[in-house]
Amino acid sequence: MGEPGKHRILMVSDFFYPNFGGVENHIYYLSQCLIKEGHKVVVMTHAYQNRSGVRYMTNGLKVYYVPWKPFLMQNTLPTFFGTLPITRTILIREKISLVHGHQAFSTLCHEALMHARTMGYKVVFTDHSLYGFADVGSIHMNKVRFIVGGDGPKRVRLEEMREKHSLQDRVDMLGAVPHAKVRSVLITGHIFLNSSLTEAFCIAILEAASCGLLTVSTRVGGVPEVLPDDMVVLAAPDPTTMVHAITRAIHMLPQIDPQDMHNRMKKLYSWPDVARRTEIVYNRALKCSNPPLLDRLSRYLTCGTWAGKIFCIVMIVDFLLWRLLQLWQPDKDVEVVPDIQLQNSQHEETPFGSSMEESL
Repeated sequence: MGEPGKHRILMVSDFFYPNFGGVENHIYYLSQCLIKEGHKVVVMTHAYQNRSGVRYMTNGLKVYYVPWKPFLMQNTLPTFFGTLPITRTILIREKISLVHGHQAFSTLCHEALMHARTMGYKVVFTDHSLYGFADVGSIHMNKVRFIVGGDGPKRVRLEEMREKHSLQDRVDMLGAVPHAKVRSVLITGHIFLNSSLTEAFCIAILEAASCGLLTVSTRVGGVPEVLPDDMVVLAAPDPTTMVHAITRAIHMLPQIDPQDMHNRMKKLYSWPDVARRTEIVYNRALKCSNPPLLDRLSRYLTCGTWAGKIFCIVMIVDFLLWRLLQLWQPDKDVEVVPDIQLQNSQHEETPFGSSMEESL
């Protein structure tokens, strides 16, 4: 199963390159750091347009673009059991010891974790969006000039609000900002406003602080743990308190030294440090015992009068399908692929991967 103390990890999510976003970056850079630490990392995601099959990225990061097409917002259609055969094949082919799923939105992630638990594998889940129960609120922007970067389903509403209140000269809608231009956009401002109603970490806050911006953010999810108190002003997720927080931040601006803030941020976070912390989680997960199926079913029954019964039925069917797959194609008949270490000099230092492919 590999070197002692080294893990063989399958990262699973609907969100990965060539799509861009915080989840995609997190999976890629975490995987690169884990590979440098001597771990084996494989990524499983759905096909993107004509990108299907197996690709290799920097440092030999292997990506399975399984032949599932996105259904809505890069998510695959929930099938419950449709992904079991290919998930099982990848787990055996790559001799995986632990499955790490990412993002609550990802149906592929949750199905893979369910199948992995059914097969007795250890699993870890990272949620990149924590959900609260607050109602959607709007902020009336009528004085401080705003630059809004990014794209998404709410952009049309923001543009309609800007037109309704005649704020075209005060609110600039930039749309999607290429990663190479993020810094150029950030340094045009003084305050970074994050008005998320749900947030687990928010890498955008780190990017803003690294560029010397004072952050004003809603006090949701894990945001209060991201920055020191003198770098961020937190407020409840409602318009009135956010306005007060922005006013307070404006009075703090004369005391903010952008270069000093940048130097402090360089010492607070790094991907190697994130990888080391993740290794600790992996080690703890591998030490956990695997409860028998009956014990797991009894836990599901406590999830609700009807939901618990439905969960139990899903898990029983998943277990039976797995057993049928074992009879139809025993584990020993699944070809185990050799580990391939690609040389960086032969492939671009880019997250988009090389042209090298394998068949599924």
